[in-house]
Amino acid sequence: MEGNKKYVQESEVIMTEMVLPNDTNTLNNLMGGKLMHWMDVVAAIAAQRHSNSIVVTASVDNISFRNPIALGNVVTLQSQVTRAFTTSMEVYIEVSAEDIPVNKKYASHRAFFTFVAVDKEGKPIKVPELIPVGNKQEELYAGALRRRQLRLILANRMDPKDATELKSLFDLDGVNKK
Repeated sequence: MEGNKKYVQESEVIMTEMVLPNDTNTLNNLMGGKLMHWMDVVAAIAAQRHSNSIVVTASVDNISFRNPIALGNVVTLQSQVTRAFTTSMEVYIEVSAEDIPVNKKYASHRAFFTFVAVDKEGKPIKVPELIPVGNKQEELYAGALRRRQLRLILANRMDPKDATELKSLFDLDGVNKK
């Protein structure tokens, strides 16, 4: 760690679970709510590692259920902080499933969660800056500001005109000039 900075790998978490009968729906697939619970846990641990504090979930981006995860499959959840802002952190989660008897592993879900670091009274506290290393980490880091601005706009907490990172995507200045 450099001063009040941390590297992405310092926040990395890998969690493995097996889908048991109590975790499934009537089709014998992992219930979506159970998976979201596991995703929240693995992401919170990454945010805690980065901030060295208590964290609370602030938002969850879209979770697409691309592939069902069957009873008996092994689920691996990997998370890491992608960017730290003043008191909040974006965490990226990748989920894969594995059918061990048939030797098949596949990507299942991805999502971004946002956490806020808080003190014991629940008041937001500052978090260390994040240092990305390598192409994938730098790409996730750069995209985090665009995703954050979009989240804030959708929550009516930011005026679209102030979304500097999104202006080029939507050419907001060009639209206003016509």
